[in-house]
Amino acid sequence: MLQDAASHSLAQRPPAGWLRSIREALGMTSAALAARLEITASGLRKLEQAEATDAITLGTLRRVAEALDCELQYTLVPRQPLREMRRQQALRLAQQWQQRAGRTMALEAQPIDSPSEGAQQRLEAMAQEILRTSGTRLWG
Repeated sequence: MLQDAASHSLAQRPPAGWLRSIREALGMTSAALAARLEITASGLRKLEQAEATDAITLGTLRRVAEALDCELQYTLVPRQPLREMRRQQALRLAQQWQQRAGRTMALEAQPIDSPSEGAQQRLEAMAQEILRTSGTRLWG
């Protein structure tokens, strides 16, 4: 399920924010929603502004969603498949280790292989080994 998350996109938040947009689409006045939340209309305007500017807490958002008879769905959507993100991180680590080894070999006046297809295959193999053995250490 998490692997498929990257393929879904969500609608862009309306400029006025979701809370205000849904409230207005429902034809609900700010006074009516404020009464449901047992806050003042001014307090509701502040909540709607906070939601529109990413300054609202999840708890408050959940409470307002409930008052609008909406379901709050909280999700993080990876920009690419999680497996690919892990593979790229492993490749970065493998490259760092390979560069460190190259510097050490240069200091010891040992010959360093020039970039080749074989070097890329070794890098991929090292990345696979990192994925297999590193677990949570993959991200430092």
